[in-house]
Amino acid sequence: MKRAEGERIEIKVYDTLTRQLQPIKPRNGKVVHIYCCGPTVYRDAHVGNLRTFLLSDLVRRALTMSGFESLLIQNITDVGHMSEDFEEDKILAQSRREKRDPFAIARDYEARFHDDLALLNISPADSYPRASECIPMMLGHIEKLFELGYAYRGDDTSVYFDSQKFNSYGELSGNRLDALKPGHRYEFTEGGAKRFHADWALWKAAGNRSEMIWDTPWGRGFPGWHIECSAMSLHYLNGHVDLHIGGIDLRFPHHENERAQSNPVTGDEAVDLWLHGEHLLFEGRKMSKSAGNVVLLRDVMARGFDPLAIRFCFMENRYRSQMDLSWASIAAGQSVIRRWREKYQEWCAVPQELTVAAQSEIVKIHGNVAEDLDTPRALIALREVEKSNSLSFGEKRAIWESLDSLFGLDLLKPPQEVELPAGAEELISARARARSEKNFIESDKLRDQLAALGVQVRDTRVVRMGSLQLSLRQRIGYPFHALLQFLVR
Repeated sequence: MKRAEGERIEIKVYDTLTRQLQPIKPRNGKVVHIYCCGPTVYRDAHVGNLRTFLLSDLVRRALTMSGFESLLIQNITDVGHMSEDFEEDKILAQSRREKRDPFAIARDYEARFHDDLALLNISPADSYPRASECIPMMLGHIEKLFELGYAYRGDDTSVYFDSQKFNSYGELSGNRLDALKPGHRYEFTEGGAKRFHADWALWKAAGNRSEMIWDTPWGRGFPGWHIECSAMSLHYLNGHVDLHIGGIDLRFPHHENERAQSNPVTGDEAVDLWLHGEHLLFEGRKMSKSAGNVVLLRDVMARGFDPLAIRFCFMENRYRSQMDLSWASIAAGQSVIRRWREKYQEWCAVPQELTVAAQSEIVKIHGNVAEDLDTPRALIALREVEKSNSLSFGEKRAIWESLDSLFGLDLLKPPQEVELPAGAEELISARARARSEKNFIESDKLRDQLAALGVQVRDTRVVRMGSLQLSLRQRIGYPFHALLQFLVR
C-alpha cells in the first residue's frame, strides 16, 4: 500500500533492556541522538567488528528515508582498555610489540579504521571523540559520582564505582551482583583494594606505569575503560542517548557498567534503547589469532572481492542472529551485486516510471528494514522486483534509484571487469580435465581451491537437440561476478 503523503515509517529495533521491539524516537522531537561504541585502536578491525559498525549505518539510512534527522557519536578508545589478563593497556601492549609511541600506533590504526568504513559505504559519524582527549569530561563525571555517593577511593588510591549502590544493576545483561565471581571478565582483581569484588575502576592509580597517565585530584593515573563512554555520550549528546549501539560482547560488563555510571548523573535512564549486534563466525569458527582465521577487509580485497560483497553478506543475515561468513558466501554476494548492477544498466534504457506499483514496492521494502532492520527480507523483496514480469523496466529503475541509498550497495554503478586472480586459470583447466576423467574427488578439491581464491564454480549441463548442441554461456567476470559455468556432457 502506498504511504500517505507526509507519513513516516516508524523504525523499530529490539531493545536489549526491555527485551521488546521499540520504536526509535528523538527525545527532543527533532534529532535522534545515537551513540555507537567505537574501536580500541591497537589493531585493525576484523570483519566481525565491522559487522557491528554497520549497524549504526543501517539505522541512520532507515531513519533518513523516514524523514528523521540523526546525530551519531562514535568514540575512539585509545587509552584505558585493559587486556583480558588485566596485565596491560591494549594500546601500550601493542606499543611494546611494535616498539613505537602508543599514540602514533593509535592514530595509525584509527586512520585504517576510517578507511575500512569508507570501503564498506558506512557513512562517517558526526564526531569521533578520542578517549585521550576527553580526560577532563571523565574527571568531571567521576566527581559527580563522588558527590552522589557512588564513587570511593580504594586502598590502592584508585577510584571505584560502588556497584551495590546501583539497585538495578544486571537488568541489561541479566548478571546479578551476588552471582558474579571475583575477577570476572575485563574487571580488575585488586585484592583488598575494593569494598566489593564486583566494583570496577573509574580511575586507576598509575603505579609503575609511566606512559599515558594524567594528573587528577586523586593522583596520577589513567581512566577505566567504561567511564569514557558514560562521559562522552552524555557530553556530546546533551545529557541523553536515544539509541546506544554496540556488539553483543559489550553488553556485559561494558554496557552494564556504563548504565550504572550514567543513570545516577542524569537522574533517569540515560539511554532509551540499547541495540546489540550478534557475533560473527568465519567458516564455522569464531575468529581468533589462535585459530588463525582472523579476516580483515584487506584480506577480502586481496582476493579480488568488492568490499561491498561483505556488506551484502551482512545484510543477508539478521543483525541479532549469529552469522557464519565464508569465502563462498562472499563470492555469492558479489555475484548478486554484479547482476543487479547489470540489470540496472539495462533498465536505464527507458525513462524512470515512479508509478503507484513502484511506490508500493519501495514502501514495502523500506518497511522491511524499518521492522527491526529485517534486511534479509528486504533483499528477498529486491530479488522479487528484479524477476518480476508485472513491473516494467522503468518501474524497476525507479525502485532501484529510490532504494540505493537505503542499502548502500552502489547498485547504480556500472559493473567492472578485471582479470582472474593468479593461478585461477590453471586450476580451472585442471578441474576441467578432472571432470572429463570423471575424477570427481579431485574436481571437488580443485573447486574448493578456486573458492579460496574467490572464484565460485557452478556446473551446468549441455542440452542436445538432435545434431544441435546448446550450451549455457561461460561467464568470467571476476571479481565482481566471481562465477564460472562449466559444461557437463
